[in-house]
Amino acid sequence: MTASTMRTSTPQAGTWTLDPAHTHVGFAVRHLMAAKVRGSFKAFDGKIDVADDPTGSVVEVSIDAASIDTGAPDRDAHLRSGDFLDAATYPTLAFRSTAIRAKGDGYDMEGELTIRDLTRPVTLDVEYLGLVTDPWGTEKAAFSATTSIDRDEWGLTWNQPLETGGWLVGKTVHIEIEAQAVKA
Repeated sequence: MTASTMRTSTPQAGTWTLDPAHTHVGFAVRHLMAAKVRGSFKAFDGKIDVADDPTGSVVEVSIDAASIDTGAPDRDAHLRSGDFLDAATYPTLAFRSTAIRAKGDGYDMEGELTIRDLTRPVTLDVEYLGLVTDPWGTEKAAFSATTSIDRDEWGLTWNQPLETGGWLVGKTVHIEIEAQAVKA
């Protein structure tokens, strides 16, 4: 992609849907107090209702809790269990924006994140990357968003103490989203 193919104008007002083949909903958390374990959710859908004024837009995302993937099947099964997401009881994680504010070159997106039927406020740091047309003529809006949450606030409290001190799993979960959306 060259600079001439990317347009930074805002997407046309209306509903845009996440392109799951070109969107990554990922996370990272400390393991053994040192290294980070990374993972993602493979099944999700979402829409962005773009307003004429971007700060009036609304974002809604639904994530299949059972689609968690860290590349380790045993760990993924544990993350789906009652110790963590309890995907059998709470099959969906959800996010809905409540306010969007311009901040420098990007936006702060406030919203409500629901995990295990517990809804808590979060703020995402959002960067709008622009509009681009793919080789098949489909215009896509690209975004990047990050935030960090304390997993204990959503009841994800399972952990194991380490003999040397500290904990097996970090409390802070870093959320990283790279999204492409298409006009519905």
